Amino acid sequence: MAKKKTASKPAKARKKSKGAGAKKRASKTARPKRAVKRAAAVDDAAIGRVLVSQEEKLYMLFKEDYHARQIFEFLRVETVKDLEQFSPQQIVKLLSQPIQATVLRIRRKLAEKNRHLADDAGFVVEYKKNAASK
Repeated sequence: MAKKKTASKPAKARKKSKGAGAKKRASKTARPKRAVKRAAAVDDAAIGRVLVSQEEKLYMLFKEDYHARQIFEFLRVETVKDLEQFSPQQIVKLLSQPIQATVLRIRRKLAEKNRHLADDAGFVVEYKKNAASK
C-alpha cells in the first residue's frame, strides 16, 4: 500500500512557524535555574556505594561498641539518617558542654572552701575577688 502524502506547508510558512517556536523555547530556557545544594563537597563516586541504609538501627550497627551507643543515647538518635544530621564538631561540642559546666561547678565549689585542683590556684584567687566585689 502506498502512503498518502499529506499537504505540507510552503517553505516560507515553515520558517515563520519555526521562528515563533524558537522564541518560545528561548524564553523557557532563559529562566534562571536554582542551584542544587550538596551536603558534601566530596564526590559520591569517590566514597563508593552505600553499604547500609539510612533506616539502619545504630544499636545493631554498633552492638560491640558500648561508648558509641552511649553517645547515640545522649544525642537521642536511633538511625543512621538521624546521626548523619550532625557534624563531628557538633557532636564533640554537644558532648563536651556538660563536662565543661560540671568542671566549672567543681572549681567554684572548691574555691568556696579555699581549695583547688592541680595548677588551678589562680582560679581561687579570681573567684574570691569576684565574690568579694559582689
